[in-house]
Amino acid sequence: MATGSRLPARVRIMGWLVLLMLSVLTTVVLVVREYQLREIDDRVNRALEQEAEEFKIYAATGVNPFTGQLYDHRHHLLEAHLRGQYPDHAEVLIGVRDLGTRLDPDRQVNPSVLAVQPDDKLLLSIVRDNASTGTAITAGGEMRWIKVGVLAANSPPDARPTAWLIAGYYLDLVRASVASTLRTLIVVSLIGLVLTAGVAWVIAGWILAPVRTVRMAAAELTEHDLTKRIPVKGRDDISALAEQFNAMLDRLEQAFATRRQFLDDAGHELRTPITIIRGHLELMGDDPLERAEVIRLCTDELDRMARMVDDLLLLAKAEQPDFVKLGMTSVPELTSDIDAKVRAIADRRWILESLGEGDARLDEHRVTQAMVQLAQNAVQHTNPGDEIRIGSALSWDQVHFWVTDSGPGVDQADMDRIFERFARGRDNTRDGAGLGLAIVKAIADAHHGVVTVYSPPEGGASFRLELPR
Repeated sequence: MATGSRLPARVRIMGWLVLLMLSVLTTVVLVVREYQLREIDDRVNRALEQEAEEFKIYAATGVNPFTGQLYDHRHHLLEAHLRGQYPDHAEVLIGVRDLGTRLDPDRQVNPSVLAVQPDDKLLLSIVRDNASTGTAITAGGEMRWIKVGVLAANSPPDARPTAWLIAGYYLDLVRASVASTLRTLIVVSLIGLVLTAGVAWVIAGWILAPVRTVRMAAAELTEHDLTKRIPVKGRDDISALAEQFNAMLDRLEQAFATRRQFLDDAGHELRTPITIIRGHLELMGDDPLERAEVIRLCTDELDRMARMVDDLLLLAKAEQPDFVKLGMTSVPELTSDIDAKVRAIADRRWILESLGEGDARLDEHRVTQAMVQLAQNAVQHTNPGDEIRIGSALSWDQVHFWVTDSGPGVDQADMDRIFERFARGRDNTRDGAGLGLAIVKAIADAHHGVVTVYSPPEGGASFRLELPR
């Protein structure tokens, strides 16, 4: 049992496009967020390293830029450095002196962090930390810090610093700009998503318009009206679908027309023997000789009806894919077998004029059936003792079989219609339902070949099977 979504194709197309767009925008937002956060971390690290490096360079000189003289105490150097600094947004610069029993901080703080600057407890933990850089949790969130120690005057190089410059950055305040950027990006993405949904809805409707036309045309089709066609515009896949649908309608219209003609012809052909049988039975008297003659006539008509039904069944089977079973066949052997079989049909002068040498991929039983039918057709149009020639030949891509008779020939106006079902020549007075040549054509078509007829003005007819080798 076929299953599928109940949603219209237009909704599904729009949904998939919106889902794809949502996935892309979500990926973009996440990538931008990660990139911005990494960039902020790098910028903060560079800023802290720059603050430490500037102080180290300033402290290495030990010269007061205003007096040009050496600082008599490095603590004074730390204070002077702080007075000349202007902290960035979310930045704090603190000079800490160790007075033994307590810390004496001197601060330069950006106004953005005045309310959340580090307390003495936090500064003490930073001073006592063996690392020169790290992070700490404050009332203002995560703060990344770096410290540079300052030695007292005349201290040996390995002495413990008595003052420190601490530079810190509040990451949450810096990252707030990222959140603002992401909010703007999300709003723009949602607007773009809504616009994408609208555009996808319109485009899907435009693309599926021919499909809806096909569906509506299919819904309007009936057995009695197969004339509706879809206008084809463009050369895309939808146009190709419309062309294929129109071609299918052409085949259906032809099939229904053929079926109607077939039923009409079959009804007419079968009605005739039934009428003959009924008329003879109604008029049959009590005379034994008359009864015997009526029974003979009725039996003949019933036999003709049986042959007609067998031919109709054979033509019906010709539409099935397993009508022919191809196999490698020896053409000369097949031709010899056909010659032996047709000689028993009637008293004619049979001539085997050619044998094709080689093998071909054929259904030998169907080819034999077609050739016997052509031979029987030739017998019906000739008289005892007349010449009938059969033969075969091979080319590099085809195999040819033919039956040529010396009868009256085929009228030029009948050559295109004698292979149709129930078709007869205009001057045909022979028995038969007109299905024999239709069977031959069906066998040729099943081999992807053709059957042709050539009838010269002086008389005679040559029927040829031309099949792919």
